[in-house]
Amino acid sequence: MLAMTKRPKRPAKVKLLSSKKVYAGPVFSVFTDYVQEGDYRGRRDVIRHPGSIVVLGVEEESARDPRILLERQYRHVVGTRIWELCAGRIDPGESQLAAAKRELLEETGYTAKNWRRAFRFYASPGFLDEQMHVFIASGLKRGEAQPEEDEQITTRLIPLSRAVELVVSGQIYDAKTMAALLWYDRARRTKPVKRR
Repeated sequence: MLAMTKRPKRPAKVKLLSSKKVYAGPVFSVFTDYVQEGDYRGRRDVIRHPGSIVVLGVEEESARDPRILLERQYRHVVGTRIWELCAGRIDPGESQLAAAKRELLEETGYTAKNWRRAFRFYASPGFLDEQMHVFIASGLKRGEAQPEEDEQITTRLIPLSRAVELVVSGQIYDAKTMAALLWYDRARRTKPVKRR
């Protein structure tokens, strides 16, 4: 629990004065909102996104150092190939779990025997409303990937300890992957699974 030294201020009253869609694309929309936040009156440019899932694939959770499924793909925005966990957008009308199962199969070819929700977070709440929902998929079974046309993905199973090492040494720098791997490692240390 975080220690609080003084009582936090009450949030200022917030009022949305106007909102205008300035861009609509296949993945997200951009709105220009004018707001009144306490004494502040101004503009907020906001990216609206339907939400995403992140899949932390674990070959066998009972292993002493379980192997985690990572994928490597080119990301145009950063201009390089990066290691990350399987992830993707939730389609309209699709449940979070259905999206997670679909993305795992499409991107990696794997299916999982067991699924559980881990946690959720906002990717960048200063201007983006995207929530990312992290699922643990264990008991992986290899199959054939069904990537989208623009996805060129390589997969690798690596021990959790090595994945955490890659995060700490700065070799994995994708935020969703860092958050999920560090959360999972910590969760295993505080509430260990029965190990074989």
